[in-house]
Amino acid sequence: MSIPTTMRALQQNSLRGPQDMRSIAEVPVPAPGRGEVLIRVAAAGVNFADISKAHGTFRDGPQPPYVAGFEAAGEVVAAGDAVTGPAVGTRVVGVGDGAFAEYMVLPAVAAMPVPPGWTAEQALGLVVNWPTALAALKFLGRVVAGETVLIHAAAGATGQAAVTLAKHYGATVIATAGPGKHEIVRALGADHILDSGSEQLAAEVSELTGGGADLVLECVGGATFQTSLSAAKRVTGRVVVYGLPGGEAAITNWELVYKNQIQLIGLNIGVLIESAPQLFGEVMGELFGLIATGIVRPARPATHDLADGPKVLAELENRTTIGKLALLP
Repeated sequence: MSIPTTMRALQQNSLRGPQDMRSIAEVPVPAPGRGEVLIRVAAAGVNFADISKAHGTFRDGPQPPYVAGFEAAGEVVAAGDAVTGPAVGTRVVGVGDGAFAEYMVLPAVAAMPVPPGWTAEQALGLVVNWPTALAALKFLGRVVAGETVLIHAAAGATGQAAVTLAKHYGATVIATAGPGKHEIVRALGADHILDSGSEQLAAEVSELTGGGADLVLECVGGATFQTSLSAAKRVTGRVVVYGLPGGEAAITNWELVYKNQIQLIGLNIGVLIESAPQLFGEVMGELFGLIATGIVRPARPATHDLADGPKVLAELENRTTIGKLALLP
């Protein structure tokens, strides 16, 4: 299989944001190292973490200039030393460095086969959005049938996954979304949909639940973080925090004792993989089962040309997008 020496890619040139991302035509094709595979990228996923990296707020994020993106699906075209699989020719999806390009390197052990019958772009989200939603809901959030779950940003890729999973596990779903996105969330089965911009959101949740949500999936940050704390049921309510595009927010030990007596849980899927691999294996085992039974179905991402990456990232940052977003090299 012929592999070129250079490729087209999107390069982030500063930490001022995605507006300083540029399409470069002569980027060297990376070589797979020990335990790695090289894939020809068919589709790359766009995520909020790409925006955090572009602003320099992602923990231990790359320093510019760097090839942007980290989630991609494609075909294995070469393998490094000590790789026993996946074989050349296998279609996989995974996370690594430099996904916004025609070729990228993935750790072989983390390259997940694309489910039979799924396209590359449909498989995006299986290693980022769905595991995050599943870990937040079941493995950390401990949701059980009959509980009420508040899901922020429910029209986004992870939010949509969370709504689907929460309904599967028998929860009542209160979802938040911006104007114009409510019908998308309602079609997924959400029981109640609230305007994400409402200043009375916590009070509205309390009225619907008679005392607060059993579980809150907090992925917004900023002022919404305090809303999430206030919307959770006292003592037994859990708040799982897995995103902060709205900015940092804080809570003190005094507030935990006297104001917000809730169970606060932090989630970063990369840290979960690294620090609790057995737990992550359980998450993925559950996900494979949900795929097999048809609960998790192929996504329908909005696709864009690779060169449009900066524009797509800007739209995501401005929260005007819906669902999964994909770039096609």
